[in-house]
Amino acid sequence: MTPLEAGLVAVAGVCAGTINTVVGSGTLITFPVLLALGYPPVVANASNSIGLVPGGIAGAIGYRSELTGQRKRLLRLGGPSLLGGAIGAVLLLLLDPDVFEAIVPVLIIIALVLVVLQPWLSRRLASMERHEHGGASAIAATFGAGVYGGYFGAAQGVLLVGMLGILMDERLQRLNALKNVLTAGVNLVAGIVFVAIADIDWWVVLLIAAGSTVGGILGAKIGRRLPPTVLRAVIVVVGLVAVTKLLID
Repeated sequence: MTPLEAGLVAVAGVCAGTINTVVGSGTLITFPVLLALGYPPVVANASNSIGLVPGGIAGAIGYRSELTGQRKRLLRLGGPSLLGGAIGAVLLLLLDPDVFEAIVPVLIIIALVLVVLQPWLSRRLASMERHEHGGASAIAATFGAGVYGGYFGAAQGVLLVGMLGILMDERLQRLNALKNVLTAGVNLVAGIVFVAIADIDWWVVLLIAAGSTVGGILGAKIGRRLPPTVLRAVIVVVGLVAVTKLLID
């Protein structure tokens, strides 16, 4: 890897860490960069997943105020999320990626629709009792998002915020904080699976880790200041870009 390539990977890591903390989909920056530099897809995805873990942790720390009082939620949803991440990582190494990637744009579009309709649906569901932890539906949602995140990862945050926003009676910023912890956990457990089974480029991991840590800190400072309407708009824009890029690719 040349110094120029190393710098490009590090900068991509900063951008990915920032976007992941604010909304998600940072993988759509780092993954194509690694492919363009000639890394095989599985090596690129595995190395990228591990490298983004420190950025996710930095973002979660930056959102620590919004995590206050959510310990029970994290304990309830963390297990299914981690299990899904491990399963998704194994699926990446065992299955034909074309099958799963064909439904990724559909999943992201569904998540975007949920994000857009969340205020309206919340009003419509106001007369119904929604569990503060989301109930069994939230467990299923985080498990499914974990499988998807362990397999590919891009827009995992969009999926989580979209689904949990419908299932939980909670402010968007607090859901975003919850999302940061869960996605960091998925990346971590997927990374452990990849280390045990797949080939890893540790220079790529170190560069993305350094960049995403800086990005996670920046993302927390930016994301926490965004009003719910603006944050929702950012989620939609990033999600649409993700869908467009996946369809083009």
